[in-house]
Amino acid sequence: MTMKETIELLGKILTNILTALYEPFGFSLLLSFLAMFFYLYAYEPIHAGKGWKSAIVTWYQQFKESVFFRKLFFLFFVTSLILFRTLLNRNLWMNPLSDVMGGWGIWETVNEERQLTTECIENVIMMVPFSAVVLWTFEEKIGHGWRKILWQSVKIAFIFSISIEMLQLLLRLGTFQLSDIFYNTVGGMIGGLMYYGIMKARKRL
Repeated sequence: MTMKETIELLGKILTNILTALYEPFGFSLLLSFLAMFFYLYAYEPIHAGKGWKSAIVTWYQQFKESVFFRKLFFLFFVTSLILFRTLLNRNLWMNPLSDVMGGWGIWETVNEERQLTTECIENVIMMVPFSAVVLWTFEEKIGHGWRKILWQSVKIAFIFSISIEMLQLLLRLGTFQLSDIFYNTVGGMIGGLMYYGIMKARKRL
């Protein structure tokens, strides 16, 4: 790969990632905000169930005082970003099994022309923050050993990815692709390793 092609690839990856973050940002923020209201009604019904003003005050207090509440809010936000890109912003497909294997490289042939595609790289990057945030949110239950963290991150990413692919298949939103599951799982593993590295670094400070 030449320098020009490398710069083109990096530029395309950056553009696609920023677009994927920008498009659903407001929607994901609002959805996460509302999702945490449901959480409050489930776990703080006495304070949250006294009208909308009391509910907003309770929401703010929980966000300010509870670390777990903030973690959960961020987890909802990251999850909704992924769901928007993979399900909610997809067109209907007549045959969702038309490309089961999917793309496994950064080049694809369209009308006998080789074109650059960043889908596989995006699938890896997309799952990195998700698995890291899940591990961070439920760190007390998951533990701190690197083997356990690695296994949990792979399992989380695989289950989440295959769930998305099955929903795409059942709802005919996009196509079911094995390559997506593979690259998402790799991204989840990288997210787990990054989480472990950050936790180790924090303990040394």
